[in-house]
Amino acid sequence: MPESTGQKRSRPKAILLGLGLDSDGHKRITTGHNFALVGGTQETHEVMVEKAVKINEKLVAQGKRLEEINATEFDDIAQSVGLERCRPN
Repeated sequence: MPESTGQKRSRPKAILLGLGLDSDGHKRITTGHNFALVGGTQETHEVMVEKAVKINEKLVAQGKRLEEINATEFDDIAQSVGLERCRPN
């Protein structure tokens, strides 16, 4: 069925969500272009920020946005910045 006039079709959105599970008593929240990072010690949080920024830099270099890549492409980018996918046992 065609869309009725006046309805906009929203574009899919994507966001990186980082959650630091270790703590030193401080509350840390950092947001940026397509990412939100919460928690962690200072060191953990800094590493999450660094990885999120590097992922965004790789996307820009490829001329793509996060919502435009598939899981395999994301895994390749994530691995290139030092992240690895957790595989269930």
